[in-house]
Amino acid sequence: MDLSTRYLGLDLRSPLVASSGPFTGRIDRLRDLEDAGIAAVVLPSLFEEQVVHDEMQTTELFLMGEGGNPEATGYFPDLAAFETIADRYLRHLTEAKAALTVPVIASLNGSTPGGWTRYARLLQDAGADAIELNLYRVAADPTVSGADVEAEQLELVGMVRDAISIPLAVKVGSHYSAFAHMAEGLVAAGADGLVLFNRFYQPDLDAVTRKVIPAIELSSSSELRLPLRWTALLHGRIEASLAITTGVHTGVDVAKGLLAGADVTMMTSALLRYGPDHISLVEEELTSWAEQFGATAIGELRGSASHRNVSDPEAFERANYIGGLVDYANTFASTQGAGPW
Repeated sequence: MDLSTRYLGLDLRSPLVASSGPFTGRIDRLRDLEDAGIAAVVLPSLFEEQVVHDEMQTTELFLMGEGGNPEATGYFPDLAAFETIADRYLRHLTEAKAALTVPVIASLNGSTPGGWTRYARLLQDAGADAIELNLYRVAADPTVSGADVEAEQLELVGMVRDAISIPLAVKVGSHYSAFAHMAEGLVAAGADGLVLFNRFYQPDLDAVTRKVIPAIELSSSSELRLPLRWTALLHGRIEASLAITTGVHTGVDVAKGLLAGADVTMMTSALLRYGPDHISLVEEELTSWAEQFGATAIGELRGSASHRNVSDPEAFERANYIGGLVDYANTFASTQGAGPW
């Protein structure tokens, strides 16, 4: 079975990609992933806030002792020995490229345009095969409109695109009033691919101390439905690679992503639960699925369940919504007795 695919212009041996997470933050684990058959890796994100904080700290070091005795050289900090978070990230990227043969995708996580975007060029210079720009913003300010948020994010994508010549993927959330329009705008701004979707982690609240408690829960296959739906709607309608990154745990999940039109499927939660060896199990299941249809390559099946197979995608989506509710109501009525209708 030919499992090869093409994502962001990169030729991959399969559609199985390790998304940004703890597993890709260590060189030994990256080697384990490659040995298990992963096709590409996305490194953990370098955050806008980290970059800005590092720059502020560096500025403070430069100013330290500014009014002191110029002959007291020991009074000044050794800036050469000062390593920022960005420095460590670039070192990790360089080491990852030296240790692996599969493509290494660097990740930038930001929400606002700014000078920090020049780090995209540094990531490119350090050897990244592509960059994934992770747009993560909770628009909680009631004076900021959806149009304002979208315009700012499109500007950010354009700034990163101008800074690099390597492929650029944009990882986004689904919370837009008209996501298909926003997707088209991201591609027009310079995105070579879209990664669907960001998981907006919801913090918990301690009812006694009234403190916010960070809470992260691993995904499940049920979360695949939202990115699956939008991948099926966007496939063939935008000129960009498509990646699904939420809810991918099994070979069947990968198969669904391919049927919807995804070029690759990314996983983190499954790797954290089951370890790198899980990759080979997913690949075996994917191969068995494709063989059922007599396919010799997964590319033959890609997009066969996308919007292109229905004449009116919007009507299809509405019918799915109504049908799901009606079918469930009928099932419930058959077991509990007739309802008010």
